[in-house]
Amino acid sequence: MNQDFILGRLSEIMVWDTDRSRQEFDWLRLMSRMKYDGYQDFLAGMRFIESLADWLQQFAANEREAAYGLIRNSLIYISTAEMNHLVELFYPETVQWRIQNAVASRLGIPPYRVWAADESSQLYRKLLRQTLFVELSDGARIDVFRRANAGTISNEQVVTAPRINREKWDDLLDDLRAEDKTAQFSSIFLIDDFIASGTTLLRKEGDNWKGKLARFWKEVQEVLPTHFESGWTLNVHHYIGTYRAQRVVQERQRAALAEHGKGNWFDSVHFSFGIVLPEGTPIDVKSHPDFLELTMRYYDDIIETKHMKLGCHDARLGFGSCALPLILEHNTPNNSVALLWAETLGGEGKHAMRPLFRRRQRHV
Repeated sequence: MNQDFILGRLSEIMVWDTDRSRQEFDWLRLMSRMKYDGYQDFLAGMRFIESLADWLQQFAANEREAAYGLIRNSLIYISTAEMNHLVELFYPETVQWRIQNAVASRLGIPPYRVWAADESSQLYRKLLRQTLFVELSDGARIDVFRRANAGTISNEQVVTAPRINREKWDDLLDDLRAEDKTAQFSSIFLIDDFIASGTTLLRKEGDNWKGKLARFWKEVQEVLPTHFESGWTLNVHHYIGTYRAQRVVQERQRAALAEHGKGNWFDSVHFSFGIVLPEGTPIDVKSHPDFLELTMRYYDDIIETKHMKLGCHDARLGFGSCALPLILEHNTPNNSVALLWAETLGGEGKHAMRPLFRRRQRHV
């Protein structure tokens, strides 16, 4: 669709005068070209400005400024280039630092001295080869991670599925022992793209602990005595995390360890993040009172699946009531406010919900 035409239509929808239109058109053209048009789930033939005009029309005329204001002033959009940059930083900023400190601890030297002697340099290379990298979802972008670290990390250290059967564990160990017949794994990095509430990673349901971390604990039990050194370390890395998740996962790890006891749970889990969204990122009644009213008024509870209900009583503010104004270029997190991503037909007194950034649902 002709961009000038749709911008003119948007101006009519928002009732902007000439000066306001000129100002907003400059911003919309820039942000569309630099970021928003890259969203992977726009319908064929549609890009950001078309989607924005359609999205705004679902609101009453006097409500549209509040809706547009959220997009104009508070939307956080992580582009492909930005996400890939976070993947590329993972090794030098997190992996190298962890292994460097492990070497320093074993040899009783300061971390900055690791590269100063052959003994410590060789131990660094040995511990790096004894490290596995396991993706927790396709958002881990293992392909980008591999390319960024070609020649440093071998393909035999990277696992592209979180559920590892015994045959695969044995293959990984055989590859490790190609040069050292007694070698065992010393550390694992579990990798994912985003964490907001911490519920998917680790949660308590009744008397049971569930989530990706609890599932990994069950699956690694069989091979711990044979495939891992005593004192091995588990690291969980997310390229993007919220301030809330950073606190929650630490608290739940401590609670799970206290309940299970040493030997029946991970003794220590190191959590790391490429970036942590600031504490004030979620929208609230103080920062966006008018938009919060829209989330109450324009809502269809048909989006509340059993998976959504794990996080909160409804999905107005997204899974776990995280209330994020966040878009990831490959898909919108369900932790973001539902008005940004939900799509419903309405009916029976409920508003149809029209998405700005359509979300691909993984669970129904």
